[in-house]
Amino acid sequence: MTHAPLKQATGPQFTRIYAIGAARGDLSVPNDDLVGPIDSSDEWIRQRTGIVERKRASHDVFAVDLAEAAAKEAIEGAGIVPSQIGAILVSTISNPVITPSLATQVAERIDAPFAAAYDISAACAGYAYGIGQADSLIRSGMAEYVLVIGAEKLSEYVDPADRSISFLLGDGAGAAVVGPSDFAGISPTIWGSDATKRDEIHMTGTSIQFRDGEAEWPTLWQNGQVVFRWAVWEMVKVAKQALDAAGITVDDLAAFIPHQANMRIIDEFAKQLKLPDSVAIGRDIETTGNTSAASIPLATHRLLAENPSLSGGLALQIGFGAGLVYGAQVVVLP
Repeated sequence: MTHAPLKQATGPQFTRIYAIGAARGDLSVPNDDLVGPIDSSDEWIRQRTGIVERKRASHDVFAVDLAEAAAKEAIEGAGIVPSQIGAILVSTISNPVITPSLATQVAERIDAPFAAAYDISAACAGYAYGIGQADSLIRSGMAEYVLVIGAEKLSEYVDPADRSISFLLGDGAGAAVVGPSDFAGISPTIWGSDATKRDEIHMTGTSIQFRDGEAEWPTLWQNGQVVFRWAVWEMVKVAKQALDAAGITVDDLAAFIPHQANMRIIDEFAKQLKLPDSVAIGRDIETTGNTSAASIPLATHRLLAENPSLSGGLALQIGFGAGLVYGAQVVVLP
């Protein structure tokens, strides 16, 4: 059978992140506000997690509200107009409805209602997944600019009496505009999963069980010791693979921006990677908490605000979490 040759779309050779936007929950929640139900103390939480307080959103503020605010800052910083955005990717595990996607809600709110829009369910690795997909979409010619957002209102899924994860979680959104570049601004993405450990972070029930009265409102739970060991030992290997894929070493880095899971994990990560003292490390978790998919762009936004000289430098970013899933790449900081 013969047929006419099909045309193939092609795009630019390289991409980069143009700008980052951020939005945090409007409430500051100190450790002392949470210690009663878990029979703990401010000191215990600080020692185990490095968190002093976390940002959470008021009752009438939702993940889409945070996503909208972060997106608008990123678009303005990128110097583009919404109509140039060809795709909107929102990584979230806290969209309150199964459908429509949070991405389509954002598309309407930012005046890009005709962009391709979909959600990514990859928990704490979702932003890294989104950056990798944005890079591919642009280089394949499917979009000129891609808006990548990590947005979470995790406080909706907290059991105040849970000692495994509840005191870690915060609310926020981070956004990045990715577009064409005349230099390589995003390295190959290293991503994957270990589904044999998918139950180490999970919801305590399903919406169907809740509907049928068989379970309480589903909340997040984790096996802290297993997740800690996996995050430190296995994710260091992934980080090194990302550096190799980028063709650089830790000595070339300006910054290291891991998922803000736990300060002890971040510190041990830096130690295992043998990062030079010159490398700035994202530590946004201290006052924001663990915001899952939003944590890497939020930490990036804070690093750049506090250290403008990092702009143009190389940053290794790595996300890892429920699934268990992971994603990492080296990016040029906007």
